[in-house]
Amino acid sequence: MSGNQDTSSWLKVAPTAVRGNVWIIPRLFFIYRLIVAILLSAAFFGGWGPVFLGQLRPDLYALTCTVYLSLIFASGLMLYWRHPASAAQSFFMVVTDIFCITLLLHASGGVQTGLGTLIAVSIATGSLMLPGRTALLFAALSTLSVLTQQTVATFSGISPTTGYPQAGMLGVAFFAIATLALVLSQRATKSEQLITQQELDLANLEQLNDYIIQHMQTGILVVDDESRIRLINDAAWYLLGMPDAKTGKHLKLVCQPLFQSMQQWRGKREREPGSFRPTPSGRELKPGFSPLGESGNDGTVVFIEDEASVTQQAQQIKLASLGRLTASIAHEIRNPLGAIGHAEQLLQESTQLANGDQRLLQIIGTNTRRVNEIIENVLQLSRRSQARPKEFILKEWLDLFVQECMTYHSLPPASFVVEIDPPDTLIFADATQLRQILSNLCENSIFHFHGEKSDIIISFKGGITQASGGPFLDVIDNGAGIPHAVARQIFEPFFTTNNRGTGLGLYIAKELSESNRMRLEYLPVERGGSCFRMNFPGTRTRRREG
Repeated sequence: MSGNQDTSSWLKVAPTAVRGNVWIIPRLFFIYRLIVAILLSAAFFGGWGPVFLGQLRPDLYALTCTVYLSLIFASGLMLYWRHPASAAQSFFMVVTDIFCITLLLHASGGVQTGLGTLIAVSIATGSLMLPGRTALLFAALSTLSVLTQQTVATFSGISPTTGYPQAGMLGVAFFAIATLALVLSQRATKSEQLITQQELDLANLEQLNDYIIQHMQTGILVVDDESRIRLINDAAWYLLGMPDAKTGKHLKLVCQPLFQSMQQWRGKREREPGSFRPTPSGRELKPGFSPLGESGNDGTVVFIEDEASVTQQAQQIKLASLGRLTASIAHEIRNPLGAIGHAEQLLQESTQLANGDQRLLQIIGTNTRRVNEIIENVLQLSRRSQARPKEFILKEWLDLFVQECMTYHSLPPASFVVEIDPPDTLIFADATQLRQILSNLCENSIFHFHGEKSDIIISFKGGITQASGGPFLDVIDNGAGIPHAVARQIFEPFFTTNNRGTGLGLYIAKELSESNRMRLEYLPVERGGSCFRMNFPGTRTRRREG
Protein backbone atom coordinates (compact mmCIF):
# COMPACT_ATOMS: atom_id res chain seq x y z
CA MET A 1 0.00 0.00 0.00
CA SER A 2 1.60 3.20 -1.09
CA GLY A 3 1.58 6.37 0.98
CA ASN A 4 2.25 8.65 -1.99
CA GLN A 5 -1.37 8.98 -3.01
CA ASP A 6 -2.46 12.43 -4.14
CA THR A 7 -5.38 13.83 -2.17
CA SER A 8 -6.87 15.24 -5.40
CA SER A 9 -7.93 11.69 -6.36
CA TRP A 10 -10.31 11.34 -3.39
CA LEU A 11 -13.36 12.40 -5.43
CA LYS A 12 -12.72 10.11 -8.39
CA VAL A 13 -14.23 6.90 -7.04
CA ALA A 14 -17.98 7.17 -6.58
CA PRO A 15 -18.82 9.25 -9.73
CA THR A 16 -17.57 6.39 -11.94
CA ALA A 17 -19.99 4.02 -10.23
CA VAL A 18 -22.82 6.56 -10.70
CA ARG A 19 -22.14 6.80 -14.44
CA GLY A 20 -22.36 3.00 -14.69
CA ASN A 21 -25.68 2.82 -12.81
CA VAL A 22 -27.63 4.94 -15.35
CA TRP A 23 -27.35 2.14 -17.91
CA ILE A 24 -28.67 -0.67 -15.70
CA ILE A 25 -32.41 -0.01 -16.09
CA PRO A 26 -32.20 0.63 -19.89
CA ARG A 27 -30.38 -2.70 -20.31
CA LEU A 28 -33.03 -4.56 -18.32
CA PHE A 29 -35.78 -2.75 -20.22
CA PHE A 30 -34.14 -3.75 -23.51
CA ILE A 31 -34.15 -7.43 -22.46
CA TYR A 32 -37.82 -7.19 -21.44
CA ARG A 33 -38.82 -5.54 -24.77
CA LEU A 34 -36.86 -8.09 -26.77
CA ILE A 35 -38.58 -11.00 -25.00
CA VAL A 36 -42.06 -9.42 -25.47
CA ALA A 37 -41.44 -8.68 -29.17
CA ILE A 38 -40.13 -12.20 -29.83
CA LEU A 39 -43.12 -13.78 -28.06
CA LEU A 40 -45.64 -11.61 -29.94
CA SER A 41 -43.96 -12.40 -33.27
CA ALA A 42 -43.50 -16.10 -32.57
CA ALA A 43 -47.09 -16.47 -31.38
CA PHE A 44 -48.38 -14.86 -34.57
CA PHE A 45 -46.10 -16.45 -37.14
CA GLY A 46 -46.09 -19.82 -35.36
CA GLY A 47 -49.84 -19.95 -35.06
CA TRP A 48 -49.83 -21.11 -31.44
CA GLY A 49 -50.76 -17.80 -29.80
CA PRO A 50 -54.16 -16.26 -29.06
CA VAL A 51 -56.41 -16.09 -32.12
CA PHE A 52 -56.97 -12.34 -31.80
CA LEU A 53 -53.34 -11.52 -32.60
CA GLY A 54 -53.45 -9.80 -36.01
CA GLN A 55 -56.96 -11.09 -36.73
CA LEU A 56 -58.19 -7.84 -38.29
CA ARG A 57 -55.06 -6.71 -40.15
CA PRO A 58 -52.54 -9.58 -40.43
CA ASP A 59 -50.39 -7.66 -42.92
CA LEU A 60 -50.14 -4.66 -40.56
CA TYR A 61 -49.39 -6.93 -37.59
CA ALA A 62 -46.59 -8.73 -39.47
CA LEU A 63 -45.05 -5.47 -40.70
CA THR A 64 -45.25 -3.91 -37.24
CA CYS A 65 -43.60 -6.94 -35.62
CA THR A 66 -40.76 -6.76 -38.15
CA VAL A 67 -40.23 -3.02 -37.64
CA TYR A 68 -40.58 -3.40 -33.85
CA LEU A 69 -37.89 -6.12 -33.69
CA SER A 70 -35.61 -4.08 -35.96
CA LEU A 71 -35.92 -1.00 -33.75
CA ILE A 72 -35.28 -3.11 -30.63
CA PHE A 73 -32.11 -4.56 -32.14
CA ALA A 74 -31.04 -1.04 -33.10
CA SER A 75 -31.58 0.13 -29.53
CA GLY A 76 -29.46 -2.83 -28.38
CA LEU A 77 -26.56 -1.65 -30.56
CA MET A 78 -26.91 1.88 -29.21
CA LEU A 79 -26.84 0.53 -25.66
CA TYR A 80 -23.69 -1.42 -26.48
CA TRP A 81 -22.00 1.69 -27.90
CA ARG A 82 -23.49 3.90 -25.17
CA HIS A 83 -24.32 6.49 -27.79
CA PRO A 84 -26.37 8.62 -27.76
CA ALA A 85 -26.89 9.44 -24.08
CA SER A 86 -28.92 7.21 -21.78
CA ALA A 87 -31.82 9.68 -21.53
CA ALA A 88 -32.18 9.93 -25.33
CA GLN A 89 -32.12 6.15 -25.73
CA SER A 90 -34.70 5.67 -22.96
CA PHE A 91 -37.04 8.21 -24.59
CA PHE A 92 -36.62 6.48 -27.95
CA MET A 93 -37.43 3.04 -26.50
CA VAL A 94 -40.63 4.17 -24.70
CA VAL A 95 -41.96 6.14 -27.69
CA THR A 96 -41.21 3.15 -29.95
CA ASP A 97 -43.21 0.89 -27.61
CA ILE A 98 -46.17 3.28 -27.50
CA PHE A 99 -46.60 3.53 -31.27
CA CYS A 100 -45.66 -0.07 -32.17
CA ILE A 101 -47.90 -1.65 -29.53
CA THR A 102 -50.73 0.70 -30.55
CA LEU A 103 -50.41 -0.56 -34.14
CA LEU A 104 -50.35 -4.17 -32.92
CA LEU A 105 -53.44 -3.41 -30.80
CA HIS A 106 -55.21 -1.88 -33.84
CA ALA A 107 -54.31 -4.88 -36.03
CA SER A 108 -55.60 -7.29 -33.40
CA GLY A 109 -59.01 -5.77 -32.68
CA GLY A 110 -58.58 -2.72 -30.41
CA VAL A 111 -58.51 -2.15 -26.66
CA GLN A 112 -60.59 -5.26 -26.01
CA THR A 113 -57.51 -7.44 -26.69
CA GLY A 114 -55.74 -6.23 -23.55
CA LEU A 115 -52.48 -5.44 -25.36
CA GLY A 116 -52.74 -1.90 -23.98
CA THR A 117 -51.40 -3.12 -20.66
CA LEU A 118 -47.99 -3.53 -22.35
CA ILE A 119 -47.98 0.23 -22.90
CA ALA A 120 -48.56 0.74 -19.17
CA VAL A 121 -45.40 -1.26 -18.40
CA SER A 122 -43.39 0.97 -20.76
CA ILE A 123 -44.78 4.12 -19.14
CA ALA A 124 -43.86 2.90 -15.65
CA THR A 125 -40.35 1.90 -16.76
CA GLY A 126 -39.84 5.17 -18.60
CA SER A 127 -40.60 7.13 -15.45
CA LEU A 128 -37.78 5.27 -13.70
CA MET A 129 -35.29 5.95 -16.49
CA LEU A 130 -36.11 9.62 -17.11
CA PRO A 131 -36.36 12.30 -14.39
CA GLY A 132 -39.05 14.89 -13.92
CA ARG A 133 -42.52 14.77 -15.41
CA THR A 134 -41.63 12.85 -18.56
CA ALA A 135 -43.89 10.03 -17.34
CA LEU A 136 -46.93 12.32 -17.73
CA LEU A 137 -45.83 13.06 -21.31
CA PHE A 138 -45.69 9.32 -21.99
CA ALA A 139 -49.17 8.91 -20.47
CA ALA A 140 -50.53 11.69 -22.69
CA LEU A 141 -48.95 10.21 -25.85
CA SER A 142 -50.28 6.76 -24.96
CA THR A 143 -53.79 8.08 -24.32
CA LEU A 144 -53.81 10.02 -27.60
CA SER A 145 -52.51 6.97 -29.45
CA VAL A 146 -55.21 4.69 -28.02
CA LEU A 147 -57.98 7.24 -28.64
CA THR A 148 -56.71 7.82 -32.18
CA GLN A 149 -56.68 4.07 -32.78
CA GLN A 150 -60.22 3.81 -31.44
CA THR A 151 -61.38 6.69 -33.66
CA VAL A 152 -59.80 5.16 -36.78
CA ALA A 153 -61.30 1.77 -35.92
CA THR A 154 -64.76 3.31 -35.40
CA PHE A 155 -64.76 5.22 -38.70
CA SER A 156 -63.45 2.12 -40.49
CA GLY A 157 -66.27 0.04 -39.03
CA ILE A 158 -63.80 -2.28 -37.33
CA SER A 159 -64.81 -1.38 -33.78
CA PRO A 160 -68.13 -0.11 -32.39
CA THR A 161 -68.46 3.20 -30.54
CA THR A 162 -68.76 1.29 -27.29
CA GLY A 163 -64.97 0.98 -27.34
CA TYR A 164 -64.51 4.63 -26.34
CA PRO A 165 -65.25 4.07 -22.62
CA GLN A 166 -62.69 1.29 -22.54
CA ALA A 167 -60.15 3.49 -24.34
CA GLY A 168 -60.89 6.32 -21.91
CA MET A 169 -60.50 4.05 -18.91
CA LEU A 170 -57.22 2.80 -20.32
CA GLY A 171 -56.07 6.43 -20.69
CA VAL A 172 -57.05 7.13 -17.08
CA ALA A 173 -55.07 4.06 -16.06
CA PHE A 174 -52.08 5.38 -18.02
CA PHE A 175 -52.17 8.68 -16.11
CA ALA A 176 -52.66 6.93 -12.77
CA ILE A 177 -49.70 4.66 -13.43
CA ALA A 178 -47.61 7.62 -14.63
CA THR A 179 -48.47 9.65 -11.52
CA LEU A 180 -47.74 6.77 -9.17
CA ALA A 181 -44.54 5.95 -11.06
CA LEU A 182 -43.55 9.62 -10.91
CA VAL A 183 -43.88 9.68 -7.11
CA LEU A 184 -42.05 6.39 -6.75
CA SER A 185 -39.36 7.55 -9.18
CA GLN A 186 -38.78 10.74 -7.21
CA ARG A 187 -38.45 8.78 -3.99
CA ALA A 188 -36.17 6.26 -5.67
CA THR A 189 -34.06 9.09 -7.08
CA LYS A 190 -33.69 10.66 -3.65
CA SER A 191 -32.79 7.30 -2.15
CA GLU A 192 -30.27 6.66 -4.91
CA GLN A 193 -28.74 10.10 -4.45
CA LEU A 194 -28.51 9.48 -0.71
CA ILE A 195 -26.89 6.08 -1.24
CA THR A 196 -24.53 7.51 -3.84
CA GLN A 197 -23.53 10.32 -1.50
CA GLN A 198 -22.99 7.83 1.33
CA GLU A 199 -20.87 5.65 -0.97
CA LEU A 200 -18.90 8.72 -1.98
CA ASP A 201 -18.42 9.75 1.64
CA LEU A 202 -17.34 6.24 2.61
CA ALA A 203 -14.92 6.07 -0.32
CA ASN A 204 -13.47 9.46 0.55
CA LEU A 205 -13.26 8.54 4.23
CA GLU A 206 -11.50 5.28 3.38
CA GLN A 207 -8.93 7.05 1.21
CA LEU A 208 -8.52 9.81 3.80
CA ASN A 209 -7.88 7.22 6.51
CA ASP A 210 -5.39 5.46 4.26
CA TYR A 211 -3.65 8.77 3.49
CA ILE A 212 -3.43 9.67 7.20
CA ILE A 213 -2.18 6.22 8.21
CA GLN A 214 0.47 6.17 5.51
CA HIS A 215 1.78 9.63 6.44
CA MET A 216 1.80 9.23 10.21
CA GLN A 217 5.14 9.42 11.99
CA THR A 218 4.03 6.52 14.19
CA GLY A 219 4.51 3.12 12.60
CA ILE A 220 1.30 1.09 12.29
CA LEU A 221 0.88 -2.59 11.44
CA VAL A 222 -2.30 -4.62 11.43
CA VAL A 223 -1.86 -8.38 11.85
CA ASP A 224 -4.55 -11.05 11.94
CA ASP A 225 -5.03 -13.76 14.52
CA GLU A 226 -2.40 -15.86 12.72
CA SER A 227 0.16 -13.02 12.96
CA ARG A 228 0.07 -12.32 9.23
CA ILE A 229 0.45 -8.72 8.08
CA ARG A 230 -2.71 -7.12 6.68
CA LEU A 231 -1.51 -3.52 6.63
CA ILE A 232 1.81 -1.71 7.11
CA ASN A 233 2.34 2.03 6.68
CA ASP A 234 5.48 3.81 5.46
CA ALA A 235 6.63 4.83 8.93
CA ALA A 236 6.59 1.22 10.18
CA TRP A 237 8.39 0.09 7.04
CA TYR A 238 11.24 2.55 7.64
CA LEU A 239 11.42 2.04 11.40
CA LEU A 240 11.73 -1.72 10.98
CA GLY A 241 14.70 -1.25 8.67
CA MET A 242 12.87 -1.42 5.32
CA PRO A 243 12.06 -5.15 5.43
CA ASP A 244 10.59 -7.30 2.68
CA ALA A 245 7.11 -6.90 4.15
CA LYS A 246 4.14 -7.87 2.00
CA THR A 247 0.47 -8.33 2.77
CA GLY A 248 -0.10 -11.87 3.98
CA LYS A 249 3.48 -12.41 5.10
CA HIS A 250 4.04 -13.72 8.61
CA LEU A 251 5.33 -11.15 11.10
CA LYS A 252 7.95 -13.59 12.35
CA LEU A 253 9.61 -13.58 8.93
CA VAL A 254 9.53 -9.78 8.75
CA CYS A 255 10.76 -8.86 12.24
CA GLN A 256 11.55 -11.59 14.75
CA PRO A 257 12.05 -9.23 17.77
CA LEU A 258 8.67 -7.53 17.20
CA PHE A 259 6.96 -10.92 16.84
CA GLN A 260 8.46 -12.04 20.16
CA SER A 261 7.28 -8.84 21.86
CA MET A 262 3.76 -9.38 20.52
CA GLN A 263 3.74 -12.99 21.70
CA GLN A 264 4.80 -11.88 25.19
CA TRP A 265 2.06 -9.24 25.19
CA ARG A 266 -0.57 -11.76 24.09
CA GLY A 267 0.44 -14.00 26.98
CA LYS A 268 0.33 -11.22 29.59
CA ARG A 269 -1.61 -8.22 28.32
CA GLU A 270 -1.35 -6.34 31.58
CA ARG A 271 2.41 -5.90 31.17
CA GLU A 272 3.90 -3.00 29.23
CA PRO A 273 6.01 -4.33 26.32
CA GLY A 274 9.69 -3.44 26.40
CA SER A 275 11.78 -1.80 23.69
CA PHE A 276 13.42 -3.78 20.92
CA ARG A 277 15.80 -3.41 17.99
CA PRO A 278 14.66 -4.85 14.63
CA THR A 279 18.32 -5.47 13.69
CA PRO A 280 21.51 -5.50 15.77
CA SER A 281 22.48 -2.10 14.37
CA GLY A 282 18.92 -0.78 14.16
CA ARG A 283 17.34 1.95 16.21
CA GLU A 284 15.62 1.41 19.56
CA LEU A 285 11.86 1.06 19.03
CA LYS A 286 8.96 1.14 21.47
CA PRO A 287 6.02 -1.13 20.53
CA GLY A 288 2.38 -0.83 21.55
CA PHE A 289 -0.40 -3.35 20.97
CA SER A 290 -4.17 -3.06 20.77
CA PRO A 291 -6.54 -6.02 20.17
CA LEU A 292 -9.18 -5.97 17.42
CA GLY A 293 -12.76 -7.18 17.73
CA GLU A 294 -15.01 -7.60 20.74
CA SER A 295 -13.29 -10.79 21.83
CA GLY A 296 -9.84 -9.36 21.22
CA ASN A 297 -8.89 -12.39 19.13
CA ASP A 298 -9.59 -11.00 15.65
CA GLY A 299 -6.16 -9.50 15.20
CA THR A 300 -3.87 -6.86 16.63
CA VAL A 301 -2.96 -3.28 15.80
CA VAL A 302 0.75 -2.71 16.42
CA PHE A 303 2.03 0.81 17.06
CA ILE A 304 5.78 1.46 16.71
CA GLU A 305 7.51 4.61 17.94
CA ASP A 306 11.13 5.59 17.65
CA GLU A 307 12.63 6.00 21.12
CA ALA A 308 14.64 8.89 19.68
CA SER A 309 11.41 10.69 18.73
CA VAL A 310 9.97 10.21 22.20
CA THR A 311 13.23 11.41 23.69
CA GLN A 312 13.22 14.35 21.30
CA GLN A 313 9.86 15.52 22.60
CA ALA A 314 11.16 15.32 26.14
CA GLN A 315 14.27 17.21 25.03
CA GLN A 316 12.16 20.04 23.64
CA ILE A 317 10.52 20.48 27.04
CA LYS A 318 13.87 20.23 28.76
CA LEU A 319 15.48 22.76 26.44
CA ALA A 320 12.66 25.25 26.99
CA SER A 321 13.43 25.19 30.72
CA LEU A 322 17.16 25.19 30.03
CA GLY A 323 16.81 28.25 27.83
CA ARG A 324 15.23 30.26 30.64
CA LEU A 325 17.91 29.04 33.06
CA THR A 326 20.82 29.87 30.75
CA ALA A 327 19.45 33.35 30.13
CA SER A 328 19.72 33.97 33.86
CA ILE A 329 23.19 32.40 33.90
CA ALA A 330 24.34 34.66 31.09
CA HIS A 331 23.16 37.73 32.95
CA GLU A 332 24.22 36.79 36.48
CA ILE A 333 27.54 35.06 35.75
CA ARG A 334 28.98 36.58 32.57
CA ASN A 335 28.96 40.14 33.87
CA PRO A 336 31.11 39.44 36.96
CA LEU A 337 33.12 36.94 34.90
CA GLY A 338 33.85 39.70 32.38
CA ALA A 339 34.97 41.98 35.20
CA ILE A 340 37.35 39.29 36.49
CA GLY A 341 38.76 38.77 32.99
CA HIS A 342 39.24 42.51 32.50
CA ALA A 343 41.00 42.83 35.87
CA GLU A 344 43.28 39.92 34.90
CA GLN A 345 44.26 41.68 31.68
CA LEU A 346 45.06 44.90 33.54
CA LEU A 347 47.22 43.04 36.06
CA GLN A 348 49.04 41.29 33.22
CA GLU A 349 50.22 44.71 32.01
CA SER A 350 51.86 45.45 35.36
CA THR A 351 55.69 45.14 35.45
CA GLN A 352 55.94 44.89 39.24
CA LEU A 353 54.39 41.43 39.72
CA ALA A 354 56.49 38.60 41.06
CA ASN A 355 56.72 35.26 39.26
CA GLY A 356 54.32 33.65 41.74
CA ASP A 357 51.74 36.37 41.08
CA GLN A 358 52.15 35.91 37.34
CA ARG A 359 51.37 32.20 37.77
CA LEU A 360 48.25 33.02 39.76
CA LEU A 361 47.12 35.39 36.99
CA GLN A 362 47.55 32.60 34.43
CA ILE A 363 45.38 30.31 36.55
CA ILE A 364 42.75 33.06 36.82
CA GLY A 365 42.79 33.66 33.05
CA THR A 366 42.65 29.98 32.17
CA ASN A 367 39.70 29.23 34.42
CA THR A 368 37.90 32.42 33.43
CA ARG A 369 38.08 31.43 29.80
CA ARG A 370 36.99 27.87 30.66
CA VAL A 371 33.92 29.09 32.56
CA ASN A 372 33.08 31.42 29.67
CA GLU A 373 33.41 28.52 27.23
CA ILE A 374 31.05 26.42 29.34
CA ILE A 375 28.49 29.22 29.35
CA GLU A 376 28.85 29.63 25.58
CA ASN A 377 28.27 25.90 25.03
CA VAL A 378 25.21 25.83 27.28
CA LEU A 379 23.79 28.90 25.55
CA GLN A 380 24.48 27.33 22.19
CA LEU A 381 22.61 24.19 23.26
CA SER A 382 19.58 26.09 24.52
CA ARG A 383 19.41 28.42 21.53
CA ARG A 384 19.54 25.78 18.85
CA SER A 385 16.74 25.95 16.35
CA GLN A 386 14.41 23.10 15.48
CA ALA A 387 15.88 20.64 13.02
CA ARG A 388 14.93 21.19 9.38
CA PRO A 389 16.07 17.95 7.73
CA LYS A 390 16.32 17.51 3.99
CA GLU A 391 17.62 14.83 1.68
CA PHE A 392 21.13 15.10 0.20
CA ILE A 393 24.06 12.93 -0.96
CA LEU A 394 26.36 12.14 1.95
CA LYS A 395 29.71 11.91 0.11
CA GLU A 396 29.36 15.23 -1.71
CA TRP A 397 28.52 16.96 1.56
CA LEU A 398 31.39 15.22 3.43
CA ASP A 399 33.98 16.34 0.86
CA LEU A 400 33.06 19.98 1.52
CA PHE A 401 33.09 19.44 5.28
CA VAL A 402 36.57 17.85 5.18
CA GLN A 403 37.95 20.85 3.27
CA GLU A 404 36.55 23.21 5.91
CA CYS A 405 37.90 21.06 8.75
CA MET A 406 41.39 20.89 7.23
CA THR A 407 41.50 24.67 6.90
CA TYR A 408 40.15 25.36 10.39
CA HIS A 409 42.47 22.93 12.22
CA SER A 410 45.47 23.44 9.88
CA LEU A 411 45.72 19.72 9.11
CA PRO A 412 47.16 18.07 5.97
CA PRO A 413 44.89 16.22 3.48
CA ALA A 414 46.34 12.91 4.67
CA SER A 415 44.66 13.41 8.04
CA PHE A 416 41.21 12.74 6.56
CA VAL A 417 39.85 9.70 4.74
CA VAL A 418 36.39 9.56 3.15
CA GLU A 419 34.97 6.17 2.10
CA ILE A 420 31.25 6.02 1.27
CA ASP A 421 29.85 2.90 -0.42
CA PRO A 422 27.74 3.35 -2.47
CA PRO A 423 28.91 6.88 -3.35
CA ASP A 424 25.33 8.07 -4.01
CA THR A 425 24.10 7.20 -0.51
CA LEU A 426 21.30 9.58 0.50
CA ILE A 427 20.72 10.79 4.04
CA PHE A 428 17.91 12.79 5.62
CA ALA A 429 19.24 15.34 8.13
CA ASP A 430 19.69 19.04 8.96
CA ALA A 431 22.97 19.89 7.23
CA THR A 432 23.80 22.72 9.66
CA GLN A 433 23.30 20.58 12.75
CA LEU A 434 25.10 17.63 11.14
CA ARG A 435 28.09 19.92 10.55
CA GLN A 436 28.11 20.83 14.24
CA ILE A 437 27.89 17.16 15.26
CA LEU A 438 30.86 16.17 13.10
CA SER A 439 32.79 19.26 14.17
CA ASN A 440 32.36 18.30 17.83
CA LEU A 441 33.46 14.72 17.10
CA CYS A 442 36.53 15.88 15.15
CA GLU A 443 37.49 18.42 17.81
CA ASN A 444 37.10 15.72 20.46
CA SER A 445 39.46 13.43 18.51
CA ILE A 446 42.03 16.19 17.97
CA PHE A 447 41.80 17.44 21.56
CA HIS A 448 42.43 13.99 23.07
CA PHE A 449 45.08 12.86 20.56
CA HIS A 450 48.44 12.05 22.15
CA GLY A 451 51.19 12.83 19.69
CA GLU A 452 51.95 15.19 16.87
CA LYS A 453 48.86 16.91 15.53
CA SER A 454 49.83 16.11 11.94
CA ASP A 455 49.84 12.36 12.71
CA ILE A 456 46.16 12.14 13.47
CA ILE A 457 43.95 10.34 10.95
CA ILE A 458 40.16 10.78 11.01
CA SER A 459 38.23 8.42 8.73
CA PHE A 460 34.65 8.88 7.57
CA LYS A 461 33.27 5.50 6.48
CA GLY A 462 29.63 5.05 5.61
CA GLY A 463 27.01 3.77 3.23
CA ILE A 464 24.11 1.36 3.63
CA THR A 465 24.02 -1.19 6.46
CA GLN A 466 23.67 -4.84 5.46
CA ALA A 467 21.22 -5.61 8.28
CA SER A 468 18.65 -2.82 7.97
CA GLY A 469 19.37 -1.24 4.60
CA GLY A 470 19.51 2.22 6.20
CA PRO A 471 22.32 4.81 5.79
CA PHE A 472 25.08 5.16 8.40
CA LEU A 473 28.34 7.04 8.98
CA ASP A 474 31.32 6.03 11.15
CA VAL A 475 33.79 8.64 12.43
CA ILE A 476 36.99 6.75 13.31
CA ASP A 477 40.27 8.14 14.65
CA ASN A 478 43.65 6.58 15.45
CA GLY A 479 43.86 7.90 18.98
CA ALA A 480 44.14 6.02 22.24
CA GLY A 481 40.43 5.25 22.40
CA ILE A 482 38.05 5.57 25.33
CA PRO A 483 38.47 3.29 28.37
CA HIS A 484 35.68 0.74 28.71
CA ALA A 485 35.01 1.86 32.29
CA VAL A 486 33.93 5.37 31.21
CA ALA A 487 32.49 4.60 27.75
CA ARG A 488 28.91 4.75 29.03
CA GLN A 489 29.42 8.20 30.58
CA ILE A 490 30.89 10.07 27.64
CA PHE A 491 27.53 11.47 26.49
CA GLU A 492 26.65 12.84 29.93
CA PRO A 493 26.84 16.62 30.32
CA PHE A 494 30.02 18.02 31.91
CA PHE A 495 31.72 14.61 31.91
CA THR A 496 35.32 14.82 30.71
CA THR A 497 38.56 12.90 31.13
CA ASN A 498 40.64 16.06 30.64
CA ASN A 499 40.62 18.96 33.08
CA ARG A 500 40.89 21.41 30.19
CA GLY A 501 37.64 20.19 28.58
CA THR A 502 34.10 21.37 29.27
CA GLY A 503 32.45 17.96 28.95
CA LEU A 504 29.71 19.31 26.65
CA GLY A 505 31.00 18.50 23.17
CA LEU A 506 29.73 14.92 22.97
CA TYR A 507 26.60 15.79 24.93
CA ILE A 508 25.70 18.48 22.38
CA ALA A 509 26.43 16.05 19.53
CA LYS A 510 24.10 13.50 21.13
CA GLU A 511 21.33 16.06 21.62
CA LEU A 512 21.57 17.28 18.03
CA SER A 513 21.52 13.67 16.77
CA GLU A 514 18.30 12.95 18.63
CA SER A 515 16.83 16.16 17.28
CA ASN A 516 17.43 14.76 13.77
CA ARG A 517 16.08 11.30 14.67
CA MET A 518 19.57 9.86 14.35
CA ARG A 519 21.22 7.47 16.77
CA LEU A 520 24.77 8.37 17.85
CA GLU A 521 26.69 5.68 19.70
CA TYR A 522 30.27 4.84 20.58
CA LEU A 523 31.78 1.62 19.23
CA PRO A 524 35.11 0.32 20.57
CA VAL A 525 37.84 -0.40 18.02
CA GLU A 526 39.93 -3.53 18.58
CA ARG A 527 43.13 -2.13 17.08
CA GLY A 528 42.83 1.12 19.05
CA GLY A 529 41.16 4.41 18.43
CA SER A 530 37.55 5.53 18.73
CA CYS A 531 34.53 5.00 16.47
CA PHE A 532 31.33 7.04 16.68
CA ARG A 533 28.51 5.65 14.54
CA MET A 534 25.53 7.64 13.30
CA ASN A 535 22.49 5.78 11.96
CA PHE A 536 20.30 8.05 9.85
CA PRO A 537 16.56 7.64 9.29
CA GLY A 538 15.84 5.89 5.99
CA THR A 539 15.02 8.07 3.00
CA ARG A 540 11.57 7.55 1.50
CA THR A 541 12.89 7.54 -2.06
CA ARG A 542 14.69 4.28 -1.27
CA ARG A 543 11.53 2.30 -0.56
CA ARG A 544 10.98 -0.71 -2.78
CA GLU A 545 7.38 -1.39 -3.64
CA GLY A 546 6.28 -4.84 -2.52
